[in-house]
Amino acid sequence: MPGLLDRSLLFVTGKGGVGKTTVAAALAESAVRQGRRTLVCEMDAKGALANAFDVGDLEFEPTEIRPDLFAMAMNTEDSLREYLRLFVRIPFVGRIGPLARTFDFVADAAPGVKEILAVGKLCYEVRERHYDLVVVDAEASGHIVAQIAAPSAIRELVQVGLVRDQTDWMIDILSDPARTGLVVVTTPEEMPVTETIELLDRVKVETSVDIAAVVANRVLPSLFSEREAEVFAALSKAIPQEELQAATSRQLATVFDAAELAEARWRIGSGHLARLRDALDDHLPMLFVPELFTKAVGRRVVAQVAESLEAELD
Repeated sequence: MPGLLDRSLLFVTGKGGVGKTTVAAALAESAVRQGRRTLVCEMDAKGALANAFDVGDLEFEPTEIRPDLFAMAMNTEDSLREYLRLFVRIPFVGRIGPLARTFDFVADAAPGVKEILAVGKLCYEVRERHYDLVVVDAEASGHIVAQIAAPSAIRELVQVGLVRDQTDWMIDILSDPARTGLVVVTTPEEMPVTETIELLDRVKVETSVDIAAVVANRVLPSLFSEREAEVFAALSKAIPQEELQAATSRQLATVFDAAELAEARWRIGSGHLARLRDALDDHLPMLFVPELFTKAVGRRVVAQVAESLEAELD
């Protein structure tokens, strides 16, 4: 199997709030550092990807935000316009609004119709080799299966014709683990881990897309080694605490309380990650991104996450 960043198309998903966009941006950043011409695409067009890179609003047309790094935001109407131009051979559709509204009406009734335009755009960029890697800040875990399974859903609905022909080459790209992979982002908490395990099972059953990696984000470090933890536990007892406070200051109890809270959070998080690891296939890599403990936002955070991922991938 190729390395994570050696593929041509990476979808990045995860439960809302786990840092999906930051990880997608960091993977794109790392790919550029390796000399790969990279496109990163935001599927829900909420502006989070632009904020991650400290740039203005992104459009459907890719913008070069730094050398060899391009960014875009998916747009259904623009994607439909491009599809008509490239595959239906309509050179220009000026007033596409009514057609787009009709398309939306049809899309609401037929599963996969709207998603296939977005996925088709990304697969087209891979097929034409405009970029070495396309990173997708994809839909959240509750919607990603419908998104990446759209070509297969359409092929089941349409038996012959142009639309079916278009799904064939998309499925070839999506089902090729050497080219396409899904990265699932989670955090060491009960609900994100549970949702990740459920998503991995669904992806295996309902799609042909390879699961490339799981990224555990915001992982707390352990404060103590095993021996240090034993010493800390002994010092936390009542009599040692009284003696320490008499010899130092009453603020010492606050320090011990903070340390105990941090260790408790680490133990709980480690338990959730152990449950996740047990649910993963043995060959599936699990990458760890530590809690950054920083007030920085935007590109500085992306750079730090990229460095953490690069250390894990080495």
